[in-house]
Amino acid sequence: MKHHKKGRTFNRTKRQRVALLKGLARSLVLQNAITTTEAKAKELRPFVEELVSASKANSVASRRLVTTRLGSADAVKKLHDDYAKRYASRAGGYTRIVKLGRVGKRVAAMARIEFLA
Repeated sequence: MKHHKKGRTFNRTKRQRVALLKGLARSLVLQNAITTTEAKAKELRPFVEELVSASKANSVASRRLVTTRLGSADAVKKLHDDYAKRYASRAGGYTRIVKLGRVGKRVAAMARIEFLA
């Protein structure tokens, strides 16, 4: 039974799930918006919003935390320099998920996750 089990597994091992979220988060930060499956977008949202909230502190500890979660110096720099300043007065809700439906012959429902302007 799946009682009290948080998060989606995507039929992957933990290391594969972490790598998937890191890659999606890195792409989202660098490109400002990505198109992925609806389930992946819903799983990515709290992961990225936690990183933005941490980067708003703009300390050495927050940079190290974000670096371990993203693994890219370019993404960390953009997160701390651009997004932290943009959302300084905002308490949360930095991303938006737009459902695109089933695109083409794909079975999974697609969605676009993007940062708010």
